[in-house]
Amino acid sequence: MSTGFKSLAMCALAAGLMACGGPTSDKDHSPEKEIVMDVKAAASWTERSMPEIAGALETGEISSEALVQAYLDRIESLDTSGPELNSIIAINPEALDAARNIDKRRARGDTIGPLQGMPILIKDNIETSDRMPTTAGSLALTENFATSDAPLIARIKAADGIILGKTNLSEWANFRSSNSQSGWSGVGGRTKNPHVLDRQTCGSSAGSGAATAASLAAGSVGTETNGSIICPSQANGIVGFKPSLGLVSQEGIVPIAFSQDTAGPMTRTVEGAALLLTVMSTDGSGKDYRAGLSPGSLNGVRVGVMRFSLNNDPMLTARFEEALGVLESQGAVLVDITVFTPNTSDYWGKALRVLQTEFKATLNDYLASTPESVTTRNLTDLIAFNNENAETELSVFDQSLFVTSDTMPGLDDPAYLAALQDVKQASGDNGIDRLMAEYDVDVLVGPAGPVMPVIVVGGPDNWPQWAGAGHLAAIAGYPNLTVPMGDVGGVPVGLSFIAAYGHDADVLTYGYAYEQASGGRKTPEYKPSTLD
Repeated sequence: MSTGFKSLAMCALAAGLMACGGPTSDKDHSPEKEIVMDVKAAASWTERSMPEIAGALETGEISSEALVQAYLDRIESLDTSGPELNSIIAINPEALDAARNIDKRRARGDTIGPLQGMPILIKDNIETSDRMPTTAGSLALTENFATSDAPLIARIKAADGIILGKTNLSEWANFRSSNSQSGWSGVGGRTKNPHVLDRQTCGSSAGSGAATAASLAAGSVGTETNGSIICPSQANGIVGFKPSLGLVSQEGIVPIAFSQDTAGPMTRTVEGAALLLTVMSTDGSGKDYRAGLSPGSLNGVRVGVMRFSLNNDPMLTARFEEALGVLESQGAVLVDITVFTPNTSDYWGKALRVLQTEFKATLNDYLASTPESVTTRNLTDLIAFNNENAETELSVFDQSLFVTSDTMPGLDDPAYLAALQDVKQASGDNGIDRLMAEYDVDVLVGPAGPVMPVIVVGGPDNWPQWAGAGHLAAIAGYPNLTVPMGDVGGVPVGLSFIAAYGHDADVLTYGYAYEQASGGRKTPEYKPSTLD
């Protein structure tokens, strides 16, 4: 975390956010003893699920102010100090005031929204009007202070959620280099995995994953273009949900590709994800995604087992087989799918062309709309900025994706349009939809990713053979949920549930039933390595 951001965080953590100046007398803090006792009570709730915390707030068992302070204390002990997870880029200096206002409204008997004054962490590529910049992890955007909330943030606030702060991420949501390091940014540095500190967090929503696993907030929001919610959620042993494209507004999010970008909830339980998705959803349906959750929902469900998505790791396969056993014990009918190949040539090359073309166009538009204090007004400026600040920005990996993206033609380019159509059909109509129809299944399951490798401190990620088929859901724009399915040597792994477009509620309830039967989530132990 850079010096300026560290100072902001520490200021916010100080003494209930009274003034960030000198100390005040005990007389000025006459209610302090009562508040401290309340914070102690709230601290016992910090590791609970979102629905449980909401219930305690609603009944008055704890106050929102005390809960926010308890999480700030926890951030100080685990993120800034202790194991130094480094998952938070900035603390919202308005968080405690927002909590006090909700507590006053509750005391008056006013109706409080479904989030009940719970603190939520937001990935730092999502705009908020609070006094925090939206940096995407880049030093080029440290003066990017938004004047309005992204629609999803406005909905969280309208539901009486409190924006506690911004989380670290793989810089530019991991679209700067094909040899990047997950969870590293020029602003935030490197985020650590709270389960095993020398293991990757995955990315790009690394800070949201690590912070949620370490219970530094009630829940968090991440974003995904291809794997950036699902992979860090499974890597940090939490629930992550990538919704159908368009279910959550893209507006106010630093863009990569409008054909794939979405925000989604990252929480400790499926019910928490359903609660947060209900609040964030902007499709106009008013659907309550918690309402359909049932522990018996897998009974009679035909589950397509994507065996083609396994890698060569026998321990990951063993955890996957155990998860399949849980599904079967809950009445699911398992149908093996051993082979799948996208029915288009150069699938990955076309997918990259789509991202590069959309990235250049949408990022140029975004940068042009930022405050005048942001001096990088387009991708060309951004490349130059990184070269000028190479000692920091290019110290771990290069900007090869920036350079190649800057050469791409516009959104009317025939090659781009053809590539977009090909990869969408190969992933959706001729991918997920075809598999589900051909094998007559209701949902597809596979690993959510490989076992996270050890961090290469001075260089890019050293990935094992990949596992999972989340790219199909990401490119098609279909829902994907990961639920913890235990660990391999202390490193968490997740089970992925994928279904057709718009079947978000089905995916959530199948994942909920598995979660209730499996109990696969592990509490972080902050081990220095798997050898300890």
